[in-house]
Amino acid sequence: MHHREIPLTLLILMFISTSEEICISRHHITAVEGEPFYLKCCPSSSEHKNKTATIKWYKNESHGPTELRSGGSPRIILHDYVLEFWPVEMDDSGSYSCQMGCEISHCAELKREQDLGINENDTQAWKLNVIRRSKNSCFTEKQVISKVVEVKKTLQVPCENNYFQNLANRTSLYKDCEKIDFNFNLNLKKIAEFKDGGYYTCVFFLHHAGKLFNVTKTFNITIIGDHSSIIPALLGPKLTPVKVELGKDIQLNCSALLNEKDVVYWNTWRENGSDPNVHEEEGTRIRTPDGKWLASKTLRIENVNEKNLNFLYNCTVASKGGTDTKSFILLRKEDMADIPGHVFTRGMIVAALISVSMVCLVIMGVIYRVDLALFYRHFTGRDETLTDGKTYDAFVSYLKECRPENGEEYTFAVEILPRVLEKHFGYKLCIFERDVVPGRAVVDEIHSLIEKSRRLIIVLSKSYMSNEVRYELESGLHEALVERKIKIILIEFTPVGDFTFLPQSLKLLKSHRILKWKAEKSLSYNSRFWKNLLYLMPAKTVKPCGDESEVLPVLSQA
Repeated sequence: MHHREIPLTLLILMFISTSEEICISRHHITAVEGEPFYLKCCPSSSEHKNKTATIKWYKNESHGPTELRSGGSPRIILHDYVLEFWPVEMDDSGSYSCQMGCEISHCAELKREQDLGINENDTQAWKLNVIRRSKNSCFTEKQVISKVVEVKKTLQVPCENNYFQNLANRTSLYKDCEKIDFNFNLNLKKIAEFKDGGYYTCVFFLHHAGKLFNVTKTFNITIIGDHSSIIPALLGPKLTPVKVELGKDIQLNCSALLNEKDVVYWNTWRENGSDPNVHEEEGTRIRTPDGKWLASKTLRIENVNEKNLNFLYNCTVASKGGTDTKSFILLRKEDMADIPGHVFTRGMIVAALISVSMVCLVIMGVIYRVDLALFYRHFTGRDETLTDGKTYDAFVSYLKECRPENGEEYTFAVEILPRVLEKHFGYKLCIFERDVVPGRAVVDEIHSLIEKSRRLIIVLSKSYMSNEVRYELESGLHEALVERKIKIILIEFTPVGDFTFLPQSLKLLKSHRILKWKAEKSLSYNSRFWKNLLYLMPAKTVKPCGDESEVLPVLSQA
């Protein structure tokens, strides 16, 4: 390429670059009232080829798009791809679009391109939001560009405007709305200091149609500390005891994480001078992957004597921000005698016994948690039934049909449960045949009784899920899962094995523990069955009546 062609090529590249920069492709734009503003279409490749393309501008009103024409307003000027506002006002907020097409005589030339998928008309749209200018400041907060600069790094404020730059006859720079002097190349460039933080506003003064306008561009500059600088710190404890033997040599190593210009040194000076057998060796420095420095300094003590004992040898790291010091003290080995063997053995035995005891207590607590809970209720006199407004402690749901094959199940529900829970432990149960008033609506009465109960006891068997008890179960599940007003207790009177006949929602309960009735083992009032049942029943202050060894009539287990 000839030398004379280079300037021309650079000029063409600058024109292309500038054209691309001022082309507005984002769809949501904010402008400040009272300032000149522009919108520019981004022509497609086909529009570049078509030199006679037509551009139409529209503003979308409530009744539909309105075409903008030259001369329609002295403030709004159309320059082909550019729509200018001199200046933009609050009423200019809204949706704008430009439509690029071709003349009729040239549309045939684009027919082949249309067949390839290129539209005859290319439309672009923007949403313009005009905000009010601040009356108490030279800039508007919503139009501020934030920049963060590290101290001692280059601070640059570019006072440039891609579109209005060539129209400006002068440019001024303000810091916190006070005018400052800056370079004539339209850029403030200096080494950043903490005092340089603030708002920098570039004001471009434009003349148009005999009037003076200005366009602003504001930067919020925040100066932060140098991230490459750290507070130096010595590694390890502040005081390190070292066991030594007299007549032997010892080396004390001091390490620190620091900056490049920080120093590490030993302080071994005494009032009567330094020890002749103490020598500070040359240190080492290693640069860490994150740009910091790891320094190490060694103090060598030859032929340790009595004077070296119980003396603090201080290692210090110093920087501009301050110092950090750690100390080493030499102690005779016999002064730091180990723990005697018999003391150590006794300590280990005691620790083992304590650990075993704790494990045993946990296991016993798990096994006898029901007994412990019942003892706690009795000891504290806890009563959950005083203020909840319920009438019954439990509603008993059981198979209502008293046939020969389920006679014992029926007897258990209507005789055994009331005899033990009511007469012996002082609870109040709701039994269907005993407490439902004849002649009333059964469904409504059951629902009302369940709402008045604190627990729902379900006596399970293979024949349990009949029409008579289905509503009781569904109503109880609703109260337990949705209303959170009742808890359900399941008693397996006869072995069922498969509980798939129960509703799936029963598995959603926090606890669906099933108590199993064992005819011989469950007879005594102190049996595990009745203790588990009392544990699931609400806490209530009662006094057992009758002998604790009293047993119930024997019921066979099916």
